[in-house]
Amino acid sequence: MAETENAATLPTLQVLTQYTKDLSFENPGAPESLVVKGQPQIGIQINVNARPVREGSEYEVELKIEAKAEFGGKTLFALELVYAGIFRAQNVAQETIHPFILIECPRMLFPFARQIVSDTVRNGGFPPLLIDPVDFVTLYRQRMAKTAPSGVLAS
Repeated sequence: MAETENAATLPTLQVLTQYTKDLSFENPGAPESLVVKGQPQIGIQINVNARPVREGSEYEVELKIEAKAEFGGKTLFALELVYAGIFRAQNVAQETIHPFILIECPRMLFPFARQIVSDTVRNGGFPPLLIDPVDFVTLYRQRMAKTAPSGVLAS
């Protein structure tokens, strides 16, 4: 009986749905950009946003990935992806909900978003762009160093 009571009070995170919210791929120099000889400069930006969607325990979490490849001062490709999910958090203390949502949820979304980025860049005529794993704890700490957490999970 005590095991059942303990299990009922453990923090849980449930993925209710996940989806591509926005996807843009630009290949402005094609077809010339597809035969570039040399290593392009690739810049990647990753951001996380979250907001409550229903009273209480459900949140929409967005993982935004922007990637841009340049060579010789020209853009080879530019990609923007907003991959999102709806999550239900239960039995999470109010003082820990902010990091729980902004660390654990994007960690669950990342492999799917990474695959979309890889496939989209490959389908654009370039070698697949394989994004290294992201340390969402460090990303969260950097975000908190810039702004104080508020009651709302959005930026």
